[in-house]
Parts: sequence; C-alpha cells; structure tokens
Amino acid sequence: MATAWFGMLGPMDVRVAGRPLALHGPRQERTLAALLLDADRVVTVDQLVDVVWEEPPASARRQIQDLVTRLRRTLADAGAAPGLITTQRAGYLLRPGERGLDARTFESLTAAARQSARADPAGAVAGYREALSLWRGPFLAGVRGRAFEGAARIWQERRLAAVEECLALELSLGRHHEVTAEALALVEQHPYRESLVELLMRALHGAGRLSDALDAYRALRRRLADELGLDPGAGLRRLHDTLLRSQTVLAAPASGHVAAMLPPGVYGFAGRAAELARLDALLAAAGEQPAAVVVAAVTGTAGVGKTALAVHWAHRVRDRFPDGQLYVNLRGFDQSGRPMTPVEAMRVFGDALGAPANRVPATPEAWTGLYRSLLAGRRMLIVLDNARDAEQVRPLLPGAPGCLVLVTSRDQLPGLVAAEGAHPLRLDPLSVPEARELLARRLGGERVAAEPGATAEIIDRCARLPLALAVIAARAATHPGFPLAAIAGELPAVHAVHPGQDGDLDASLDAFDADGPGTQVRLVFSWSHQGLSGAAGRLFRLLGLHPGPDLSLPAAAGLAGLPVARARPLLGELCRAHLLSQHVPGRYSFHDLLRAHAVELVQELTPEAERRAATRRLLDHYLHTARTAATLLNPHRDPPPATPYEEPPPDAGAAFEESAGGALDWFAAECAVLVAAVARAAALGFDTHAWQLAWTLADFLDRRGMRHEHLAVQTTALAAARRGGDRLGQACVHGNLGWASTAIDRFEDARTHFRLALDLYGELGDPTGQARVHGNLSTMYSRQGRHQDGLDHATQALTLYRAAGHLTGQARALNAAGWFHAQLGDQEQALDHCRQALDLHRRLGDVLGQANACDSLGYACHRLARHEEAASWYGRAVELFRAAGDRYHQADTLTRLGDTLHAAALPDAAADTWRQALTLLDDLAHPSAAQVRSRLAG
Repeated sequence: MATAWFGMLGPMDVRVAGRPLALHGPRQERTLAALLLDADRVVTVDQLVDVVWEEPPASARRQIQDLVTRLRRTLADAGAAPGLITTQRAGYLLRPGERGLDARTFESLTAAARQSARADPAGAVAGYREALSLWRGPFLAGVRGRAFEGAARIWQERRLAAVEECLALELSLGRHHEVTAEALALVEQHPYRESLVELLMRALHGAGRLSDALDAYRALRRRLADELGLDPGAGLRRLHDTLLRSQTVLAAPASGHVAAMLPPGVYGFAGRAAELARLDALLAAAGEQPAAVVVAAVTGTAGVGKTALAVHWAHRVRDRFPDGQLYVNLRGFDQSGRPMTPVEAMRVFGDALGAPANRVPATPEAWTGLYRSLLAGRRMLIVLDNARDAEQVRPLLPGAPGCLVLVTSRDQLPGLVAAEGAHPLRLDPLSVPEARELLARRLGGERVAAEPGATAEIIDRCARLPLALAVIAARAATHPGFPLAAIAGELPAVHAVHPGQDGDLDASLDAFDADGPGTQVRLVFSWSHQGLSGAAGRLFRLLGLHPGPDLSLPAAAGLAGLPVARARPLLGELCRAHLLSQHVPGRYSFHDLLRAHAVELVQELTPEAERRAATRRLLDHYLHTARTAATLLNPHRDPPPATPYEEPPPDAGAAFEESAGGALDWFAAECAVLVAAVARAAALGFDTHAWQLAWTLADFLDRRGMRHEHLAVQTTALAAARRGGDRLGQACVHGNLGWASTAIDRFEDARTHFRLALDLYGELGDPTGQARVHGNLSTMYSRQGRHQDGLDHATQALTLYRAAGHLTGQARALNAAGWFHAQLGDQEQALDHCRQALDLHRRLGDVLGQANACDSLGYACHRLARHEEAASWYGRAVELFRAAGDRYHQADTLTRLGDTLHAAALPDAAADTWRQALTLLDDLAHPSAAQVRSRLAG
C-alpha cells in the first residue's frame, strides 16, 4: 500500500505516494481536518457534526457517515492503506502514522531541538529551522469554522514560540546581524508581541546598534499606549533600563529568604495513586522544555478532593523546590461570592518573597512585572487553589522557566489548557477500594473490616465523594460505640430518588452536613451553583426532575423547553463547572449527591406549576421519540395509540439516526431512563404517558430477553391505565402483560391477562386487537407444547384479520398456522401456509415478516429431513433478520440452522453456526445463550 501524507501547516494538503489528492468540497475538507486535529484519538459523530455545520440538518449524522465513507473510498482508490480511518463505537479514528502528518513532524523536530539546546545549540538551531520549513502558510488556511480558528491560534503560538526559541539560540551563537533582519520582519507582523521586541532589542544591541534598540522599545511603548492604553511589561522595561543605565530596577530579595506557605496535609489522605503518578511524571518531564513554565490544572466537582490532592503532592515534592513553595486560596467558588483578585494574590506572594515594602506598584500590570521579577531565576512550587477561571490565574503565572504551577478549580479551565499549555488532570470520585481505605485510615481498619456491608453502604450513599466520606467518618469517629450500620442507616439513598405522595421528590443532604462551611456538603455544592449563568442554573435545577441515570442532549433540551442549539452550550457550562460529566459522547450524568442537590434546589426554587410543565415536556420528548423508534424497530407493528399531546416536541427527531439500527441503539442507550420514566409518569399522575411509554418498550425488552423488567414495566403501566379509566390502555397493557408472563412461563397469569384483553377489545369493538391477542395466545400454547390449541387461536386470528382487511395480520397468522401444522406433523399444510405468508409479506415489504416466514419454511423442511432446502430457507431468514437489525431472531434462526447442519452430519459447520448465534446472544446478554452453549458442549 502507498504511504499517505497530510499537511495542516498551511492550506490542507493530502498526498498518497507523493501525488496530490483532491478532496470533494468543503464539508469533506472540514471532516478530514477535524479527524487530523485529533489524530490517533476517537472523534465522535457529534463532534464532526458541530465542525461541519453551524446549524446541523436533521440528517447530519447520516451525512457524516457518507462523508467519511467517501473519504475512505477516495484514499483507498488512490492506493492508501484501507485501515487509515477506522470506525469506533463512538465515532471515527484516523491514524496517520509517525511521519504522515506535518504538524506531528513539526512537534517532534521542535521537541528534539529543545532537548539538545544546551548541549548542542548549533544543532538545535538546525532542528528548529527544519521544523519551521514545514510551514507553507497559516494553519489550515482556507478551512473555515470556529473549531479551526481556535486551533489556528494555538498552532500560530507554537510556531512563534519555536521561532523565538530558535532566534534566542542564534543570539547565543553571536548571530546578531542575521537575527536582527528576521526579528525586524517578525515585529512588523506582530507589533504588540513583547517577546519579539525583546529579541530585536538584544540583537540590535549585540550588533552595536544601541540607539536602534532603544528606539524599538520606544516604538512599542507608543503603540501600546496609543492603541491599548498599556505600558510594556516589567521584563521589557527592565531590559530597556539595563541597556540605558546598565542597572536593574528591582533590588534582589533578602538573602536566604525561603517561602514555605503550604497548608498542612489532609489527615487520612487515601488513594489517588494514578493521579499522583501523573503529577510525578509531569515534574520529571519538566526538564524537557527548559524554556517553558510547567502548569498542571487539577479539576473536578465540588468535594472531590482537589485541594487535598494538590497539598498532599506538594508536600511530597517540596524538597525539589529549594527556593520555596507559595500557596493561595483564590476563593473562586467561595461562600462570599467574591473571588480574590490577582493583585491581592500577588500582594500575599510579594510579602512572602521579601519584596521591598516601599515599592508598591500602581497598576495590575506593574504588580505582575514585580511578581515575575521576584520569581526570575528561582525554582519554586506555586499552588493556586480554588481558581475561578483562566483569567484569574494567568497574571499569577511566572514569566520565566524554573517554577511549577499547580492550579485547582471546579472549572475545566479550557483557556489555560489551550493558551498556556496547562496539563489537565480531571479528578473523579474515589474508587470503592480507595473510599474503603479512606474510611479505614480515619476509623481504624478493624472497625471497617468488622462491618463490610455497612462500609459498602456508606461508600455507596456518599457517592465515593471524599468530602461526604470525611463528614460521615467524622460522625462515626465521634461516636465510637455506634455500629457503622446505624450510621449508614441515617444516610439517604440519594441514587434512588422517588416522588413523594404530593409529587415532590424525596432527597436530603442533611446527613452530610458537619460544622464549618468547608465541610457542609450542601453549602459546598451551592457555591458551584451560584457561579452559573442564569440559564445554566435553571437547567441544573430542572435536571433534578429527570428520572434516569443519565440523559442525552435532546432530552435536556426537551426538559428545559429549549432548542438543542440553545441547550448544548448550557450543558457545556455545567460540564466545565463539574456539575455534570459527559461520561460517554452525547450523554450526561452527575454523581448521586449532586443529583440530590439538584432535587433540593428544584423543590425549593422552582414553582410547582413550572416543575410539572418541565416534567410533561420531558415525558412528551421520550414518548414521541420512543414511538418513532418502536415503529422503526418494527415498521409493520399495529399503529401506536393516540398521544397525550397535540404537537410533537421541538427537536424530537434529532435523538438518533432514523433507521432500525439507530432505533435499536437508541433504545439500548435509553432503556434504563425509559423504565424509570414509566415509574415517574405513573407516580406523578401522567397516566397516559406511563402506559404508552410501556407500549413503546415492549418489542425492545422482548428482543433483549429482559423478561422481568418487561413484566415490572407493564405492571406499573396497568395501574396507571386503570387509574385513568383508559380501557384501550388497559387492553394494550393486558396484552403486553400476557406476552411478558408467557416469556417467563407464568402461563396462568398470561392466560388471565389475554382473556381480560380480549374482553376489553370486544367492548371497544376492536376486532384487530382481538386478533392480536389470539395470536399471542397461540404463542403461549406453543411454549406449552399445546400445538392444537395454538393452531385454533392462530386460525381465529386469521379469520378476524381477514374480516378487518388487515393484511399484515393475515400474513402473520398464516405463518403461525403453518408453524403449528409443522409441529403437528402436517408438513405440506405447513409449507402451503408459510408460502402464502411469505408472498403476502413480500407484497407488503415487511422484511421481518419475510424473515419469520423463511424461518418457518426452514423448520418444515427440516422436519421432512430436506436438510439442504431447510438450510437454504434458514440462510435467507438470517440475512433478512440481519438486514432488519433484529439480532435476537437472527441468533434464534442461526441456532436452528445449526441443528439442521448437525442433523445433516456436518458437525463442524453446525458448531461454527452455533458459535455465531452464541456471539450474538452473549452480546445481547440474552438468557437463550445457555441453550446454545449446551449444544456446543454436547
């Protein structure tokens, strides 16, 4: 295969075997650019949609698939390796290889140059020049979009940093005249970049042009004053004064003064081995970039232990910073609501660093200059705790290398990561073993080991959050005679929040409050909530109404009554504040204590009428989307019942790709949410929503073999339909309960439900409903081996469907009758009925119906020992089930195909076919896998 090469350092350039490759339009160009920006990392379909369109169409996800498919084909047709772009579960992954991407080559060359700068400056200059020669123009020139604009700024900064490092090395080699010419041109392009002006001044001075060096400073000072109202930075002013008077402005601090500002470490600190190792690795690698200031950003939700980790690690490594350690709480999310200003923080640091008391700068910029001058040449650890945002941190970063900065924040600090190259370290709740270790260190290992069940319950109800665990451990420590089971019993099971009798949600954080504002879980959470914008705060509160373990972007939009485009940035704000996490692409969740906090807030701050309206919007969204998905999953299912809303919810069609596969994936992702939504709807009196949501779930739960869940959902739905006096609802649910009971062999219960459904459909004058129940009764009798009874009900179903002119029902009843004839030994009647069913299904375009008929024909032929013909019918059924996305029935037919091959004395082929079935059933976690596994064992 030919080698593919991608160019981003300039206009987009793609070459295969050295020959340029044309792309098909700007959308494909943006798609490829997005994959290259995250080369060797999975790029989700949602990310690609956001990049390709500012306002995505409803078919955006399908179009992304088409764009990637065509891009693959274009590369493959040119001779590139077929595995260059691979499909992952969450999206797509492009692997350009070590030398297949110019941006990667640039980074590799500049890293090598920095590594060799001290030992071989001339060789490092050559490496920098080779790296810079890769640039053909502005980064991704001509590729439009917000994502690319931000990337272009970052890469422009990387390029300029490499240029400056190269020029500084050349100055050290005495190449003043060469550097002067290049620096003059660069300052012309970037007139406000002080680091370039400094290089120019040093080059001019080294070339004997002191007057020109001072003129360069004065020109910059005029530009800054006229255009921005600013003065040059302290470093540049110091250089100017050095050149002018050969002396520095600032006196050195007192000899031997070492700052040691770290607070005490947290008693009982436990776990975090992986995070501590990452910080250790960052410190060890700091020498690889001697010209850079190393910044680590520890982020996470309130109470997750960010400060504890930062202080613990700082104490571990403080001997590596002989010039001292600085610490300040920036109060970014403080109860007072007033964060510390950077100048206030620099005053604290200035005192610790021994700044002259009579030198008080007049402006924030002057303070930054003084602060950075005091740090120059020192090796210090600086801990900036509880930062509000990147703007609060930026002035507190040293101006010269040698120091390491450790920032903690509830915000993700994306600006600090992008512009200053901060290394992000997200802190999640403790693992269960880590949480157990924390409790053991605070309460004693024997006490914890003596009550493992109670310990596990405390960990679960504290959501593995260090702050909550510390509060409960303190309570247990002050009552050493109390069993841990008693302590655990006081804690609310916040992950199972249920509506009370008045419809309100029961949740309380009272048990997690201790003395002092920093140890009151509710109060600590509230500081994050107070820092949100009004719209994001409203959405966070409304999320307390959501019943499930997680939710999607369209569901959040429905809950808030907002378009998806408006809801997306609000979810982003909640994620940046660590009040939510996007645990898989496109799905959001929060830990149980934050859920309880949202429940409390929505009960306290949102009027009951608004809460009910939001809940209805959410249920409308799920019902509308689930109805669409259920119809796609089984297009020839009888029409869904009338909905309790007149208009479909806005943006309802954006939840998934509208295909059988997309519907199945959506149900798999939303199943737990939908089951919870049925219970929530019933508890709050949304009775029609409750039984209709249960109706949408029936096919999916049956296919997945989730038999007990199916029975529980339909039982809840029946109570709701009865309470609302909805006879159609009761008939539908009784039918579904009969089916669910049949699946777990509770035949008496099933017969009762089917009889009740028949009576209700009769009262409603609905022969189609009655026919459907007779069909279900035939299936029940089939499972009992009562094939004549099954044939009788299949025949009654056929008669009713014919009287109603219901063609799909007729086809299914014909197939069922054929199946029973086969069971009763009348294979010719079986073949006749099933062929009629197949013909009718073909006319109707019912792929699933055709698959079932082919399966029945295969069975009849198998019973006649016509094994080759049976295998052919089974093979056609498997392909049809696969085309319909029905993996369970595909596996079911593969099992029977294996039986036929085994009967035909083809044991290897039979075993291979059974293994295919077992793979599908195991993937679905279906209980039928045990039967196939026993066949293979036999």
